[in-house]
Amino acid sequence: MAEDRNGSSSGYALNIESFTKRLKTLYVHWKQNRQDLWGTCEAITAAAPPQSEDLRYLKSSALNIWLLGYEFPETIMVFMAKEVHFMCSQRKASLLEVLKKPAKSSLGINIVLHVKARNDAGIIQMKTMCEAIRAQSGSKVPVVGWIAKETPEGQLLEDWANKLRTSEFQLVDASTGFSEIFAVKDEPELTNIKKAAFLSASVLKNVVLPRLEVVIDDEKKVTHSELMDDTEKAVLDPQKAKVKLKADNVDICYPPVFQSGGKFDLRPGAVSNDDYLYYDATGVIICAIGSRYNSYCSNVARTYLIDAKDVQGKAYKVLLKAQEAAISALKPGNPVNAAYKAAIEVVQRDGPELLPHLTKSAGTGIGIEFRESGLSLNARNDKCLKAGMAFNVSLGFQNLQVQTSNPKTQNFSLLLADTVVIKDKGPENATGVSSKVYTDVAYSFNEEEEKEEKSKPKAEVNGIESGFSKATLRSDNQEMTKEEQRRQHQAELARQKNEETARRLASGGIGTGDGHGSSKTSTEMVAYKNVDDIPFLRELMIQVDTKNDAVLVPIYGIMVPFHIATIKSVTSQHDGGNSYIRIIFNVPGTGFNVNYTPTMKFPSSIYVKEISFRSKDQRHINQVVQMIKSHRRSVAMKESERAERATLVTQEKLQLSKTKPTRLTDLWIRPVFGGRGRKMTGTLEAHHNGFRYSTMRAQERVDIMYQNIKHAFFQPAEKEMITLLHFHLHNHIMVGTKKTKDVQFYVEVMDVVQTLGGSRRSMYDPDEIEEEQQERDRKNKINAEFQGFVKRVTELWEQPHLKDFELEFDIPFRELGFHGVPFKATAFIVPTVNCLVELVEIPFLVITISEIEIVNLERVGLGQKAFDMAVVFKDFKREVLRIDAIPSSSLDGIKEWLNSMDIKYYESRMNLNWRPILKTITDDPDKFIEDGGWEFLNMEASDSDMENSQESDQGYEPSDIEEESESDDEDSEDESLVESDEDEEEEDDSEEEGKTWDELELEARNADKENGDESDSEEERRRRKVKAAGKSRVSDIRGSRGMSAKRHKVR
Repeated sequence: MAEDRNGSSSGYALNIESFTKRLKTLYVHWKQNRQDLWGTCEAITAAAPPQSEDLRYLKSSALNIWLLGYEFPETIMVFMAKEVHFMCSQRKASLLEVLKKPAKSSLGINIVLHVKARNDAGIIQMKTMCEAIRAQSGSKVPVVGWIAKETPEGQLLEDWANKLRTSEFQLVDASTGFSEIFAVKDEPELTNIKKAAFLSASVLKNVVLPRLEVVIDDEKKVTHSELMDDTEKAVLDPQKAKVKLKADNVDICYPPVFQSGGKFDLRPGAVSNDDYLYYDATGVIICAIGSRYNSYCSNVARTYLIDAKDVQGKAYKVLLKAQEAAISALKPGNPVNAAYKAAIEVVQRDGPELLPHLTKSAGTGIGIEFRESGLSLNARNDKCLKAGMAFNVSLGFQNLQVQTSNPKTQNFSLLLADTVVIKDKGPENATGVSSKVYTDVAYSFNEEEEKEEKSKPKAEVNGIESGFSKATLRSDNQEMTKEEQRRQHQAELARQKNEETARRLASGGIGTGDGHGSSKTSTEMVAYKNVDDIPFLRELMIQVDTKNDAVLVPIYGIMVPFHIATIKSVTSQHDGGNSYIRIIFNVPGTGFNVNYTPTMKFPSSIYVKEISFRSKDQRHINQVVQMIKSHRRSVAMKESERAERATLVTQEKLQLSKTKPTRLTDLWIRPVFGGRGRKMTGTLEAHHNGFRYSTMRAQERVDIMYQNIKHAFFQPAEKEMITLLHFHLHNHIMVGTKKTKDVQFYVEVMDVVQTLGGSRRSMYDPDEIEEEQQERDRKNKINAEFQGFVKRVTELWEQPHLKDFELEFDIPFRELGFHGVPFKATAFIVPTVNCLVELVEIPFLVITISEIEIVNLERVGLGQKAFDMAVVFKDFKREVLRIDAIPSSSLDGIKEWLNSMDIKYYESRMNLNWRPILKTITDDPDKFIEDGGWEFLNMEASDSDMENSQESDQGYEPSDIEEESESDDEDSEDESLVESDEDEEEEDDSEEEGKTWDELELEARNADKENGDESDSEEERRRRKVKAAGKSRVSDIRGSRGMSAKRHKVR
């Protein structure tokens, strides 16, 4: 696999620094261990075979990847004391040309290239290299090291092998030397192994395990080979496993292995057969996945138990302890066989009867080769472990027996495998993401317990359904609906959530609120620091000094300044030929800010409440009033902005990129910059430590530090008018004069305003079709530009100095979205991997899933067209967020999403007032914990009790009381989202409701027929209907007393 230099598939870039470092390692190791590991060879040769679609691990190919970073097919390498010879094609030689200078300057080694034409057999070049070996050796029979166990593939390699055999060389096997070099990895190699291991474990956790659970839950029939194909696709597309790795850099180490039904093979070369996955009681399923990243291997294997018997459970627990002991023994300085001996010791102590079934080794070394020779974790290998080594620690029990009547489950095997990296401080399990704890791998159907419960006589006629004692995969009829699954999962979440909340409340972690206290004026009210600064005015007239924020008024022949902030209001009045101006000041005892600075600083001073002036110059009075009012607004805005900025967190300075930054042009920003003038688009640039957005105006610029980004979103235009990038921040920043935590950059993919006038156009109009095509092309082009920008920024975020921030772009899942009212208007709300967002309408909605404590679904009931969602945060001082008027058709989808995200949700039939509830919790957390935590929201138990108590064998007896209670319930279910006066009016109206309009109309028509009033006018009939609607309740009462509700017929 090639590393793209310029974004095209044709460019490869060799890492010169890595090449020189590893070439030096090779020569130093060769020199120091020539006698022991290299067979006293004077030259070393390795020939890489042609390309092949088969999975194979060859030392010649591994040497290419280790030294050059890529596999160079049909390339011959010869290492001599002072020269390295390459025989290859012209294209490969042009790539290797860049290595000549650094190899000569750093190591004093000459790189000699022998170019072979496409149709040339290369005999002359081979002869030249053999002569060079003789010239540098000086002996009659040079000793040449080669990889003896590799069978030559292709005509070129066969000719080279024959040339070596016929050139009077003494050939020795150099495989051991290469194995020793590959054994200890440098940091980039270990990083590649860790990434590969994370991918393997993530595929098992996020793809394979959910798939198995669905298959078992729905009792589907799926073969091992089908599971293998699906898993292989997930490895090759890391996004399916929620892993941010480039698909071009990953591959499989071997086809994924799935085994069940009594047929098990624990050897590394095992394959998945075409048998169906077997998951009945006492069944065992083995899954093994191996993936590669940049050609470095990893492996993980897990065993899953179905209704395990005690023998199986004990065997697994012993195996788990043995494997953990083997991993713990992999410490620098220990012998390699310490790992297997530690495993044997555990088995002998905890399960000696299992020892004959233990695998003969605890794994092998792993790296570019899946199984590194010389690093087998068996009892005979006494080599020394070193930091930088990596192992596939694989341990299992083969051919165990359990007493069952089912032949497919009598024989079983167990296997556990992990990729482990040895650090200076000890071993590190790189596949620990995938759990192997017994409780996480053992599934129970509880069939026997259910049969026992069925055989027991029921205590009650209407026996209450017993709760689930343990999470199961089947119900009594061995079929479980999604709703039952959700309930079981929610019951477990309720237990976990109450324990988590109890721990947090016990530690005092109730929440710190939003961290914003009451704002104070950031500056003192000082217009002039001394008397000399007051400007000299010849005329004693009221003046406004906007530069010093002061109003100068004449008092007894002296101009007295007042700061503009001390003025509460100013008015003018005209009476005849005179004009009056009245200035009212802020003083104690009136309705003004309690944090008014002079009051706090001089509490015992005497204040001027107001002053009035009379003038005959009406124009001047009007001008002064306008100037004071406008300047007061200006100062208030500046003071507000200054106070907002005072609460901002100081951020690091943006470091501009030394090269051309990644940029996206012609973007609009939200919130928009303040000020007058036409709004302008700008450019977003990605620099070393942050983004910069700027327009043509110098003052319109925003810097967003990567460190301050909490969530980043990319939402392409599908059904929306805009394609956008949205950043939700940890701390507020200023955009113009606005303080915000959300900054968005977007482009309109089509014209928002369209001309509605003009003649109607046909759907077959060529111009109409062309316009639609142009809109589609524009939308696709804009989406592609944004996608390219996101991809390049993601690559930038993977650099070492930004990895700790764990930044990624979330893309909303439209198929999981729903409509609701988070603020004042209906919006389309969509989940992402980490959030629940609405990014099109302002104000934006961004809810971090990890900050959610619980979700309460309110007004949920039969006949309801909509319900509400209340999101309670872990910070109890934070306001509960409400999303109102969600269509009931979205209820199941929301429940399924909340359940999949491990969010505990409750349901209620009415809206709750959350402020007093949270206050009660924070005031007395111990009482909240004692009362069962959040279970006070669980209405299912109380509802079921009420229903059961109301049921009886007496049958159904209708009564006015029941009808009233039902109507009351309906009224309560139809309660408004929030309490208001309008709601009270609606409730009053609902109490007076009688028959429907259709019923009243039918009744009025019948009455007209009986009374012979069909000749009445339409207007009178309508008036009669209205009266009937208003008196329907009175007529019902009369009827109940035996009084006639109708007039007697007159004949």
